[in-house]
Amino acid sequence: MRDLYEVLGVAKDASASDIKKAYHRLAKQYHPDLNPGDKAAEEKFKEAANAYQVLSDEEQRARYDRFGPDALRAGGGGPGGTGFNSVEDIFSAFGDMFGDFFGGRTSGGRRTARGADLRVDLKLSFAEAVWGTNKELKVARDVPCGTCQGSGARAGTKPETCSSCNGRGQVVHSQGFFMVQSVCPRCRGEGKVVREACVECNGRRVQSETSTLAVTVPPGVDDGQTLRLAGKGEVAPGGGTPGHLYVVLHVVGDERFQRDGEDILTEVPVSFVKAALGGEVEVPVLDDNCEGTTTVEIRPGTQPGDHVVRKGAGVPRIGKTGRGDQVVRWKVEIPTKLSGKANELLRELAVELGEDVKGKKGGLFSRLKK
Repeated sequence: MRDLYEVLGVAKDASASDIKKAYHRLAKQYHPDLNPGDKAAEEKFKEAANAYQVLSDEEQRARYDRFGPDALRAGGGGPGGTGFNSVEDIFSAFGDMFGDFFGGRTSGGRRTARGADLRVDLKLSFAEAVWGTNKELKVARDVPCGTCQGSGARAGTKPETCSSCNGRGQVVHSQGFFMVQSVCPRCRGEGKVVREACVECNGRRVQSETSTLAVTVPPGVDDGQTLRLAGKGEVAPGGGTPGHLYVVLHVVGDERFQRDGEDILTEVPVSFVKAALGGEVEVPVLDDNCEGTTTVEIRPGTQPGDHVVRKGAGVPRIGKTGRGDQVVRWKVEIPTKLSGKANELLRELAVELGEDVKGKKGGLFSRLKK
């Protein structure tokens, strides 16, 4: 095992204050709450705690200085002299110290559990996703039992202090060279036990309730995005922090619009006559927080696939100012049936343009159709 002074990064003649400061620094750096899922950081965290446990105690430090690592092995501690078997044991031993800069733990060293997170789905129209909206959701979740007020005890009684740990939620036992603290098996770390369970919740301390929650959907959200409502999930039995409610958004498609990032794509049909001669076309829009249409001019000689851009008429940018654009693409439509007069006029046009039109249903039309 590594030298304990080396673990903390201090000299062998370091003062108790220097040792404590070094441990604080390492505890912050490798704390599990700041490094979720990082096993290497967790091992560093436990290593620092083990070193601090020995060097912060005058008697144990003196024995370590005299005998070195052999003192730990001779003492019968865990593998390599490790005094803490889990991160939870460290929280139990040094809970007050961590509470100074992490919070979420009781003054007795107990770590309070957080309530479970919940997930619900919410459907939005395309326009609601663009402009934002306010919705109401019915959510079934656990809330504190109204009969026992969340204590789990039968009416007229209350939880008793655990006699095994005297309410600390932790028990201490000797493991060779170390004094190891672990979660009390009788009260499961809560410090209290219930003699007679509440008849309403059967001692669970919570009951299911369906409530209506207001949800504000910001402008510019997209399909599949998630909103987090902090503290709106399940309550935590024992007074811990409630979980969160995650609202998954599902945007219903709209045949008039397609989304491309912050831009809105709109395909608008126009007759081949208007595409050739120019004119005005009504285009669906999402302007001024409402659905409607606006008149857009189409230039003479417009070709299939040509487009115009309406600047700032797209999707609002989340967390930024401004909006994307609306891109209007012209879909030039070729008629499949013509009246006799229209056929005659087009044949005159074909002669004027020098087109070689043969038969009654070929020529210009068959070449233009997609």
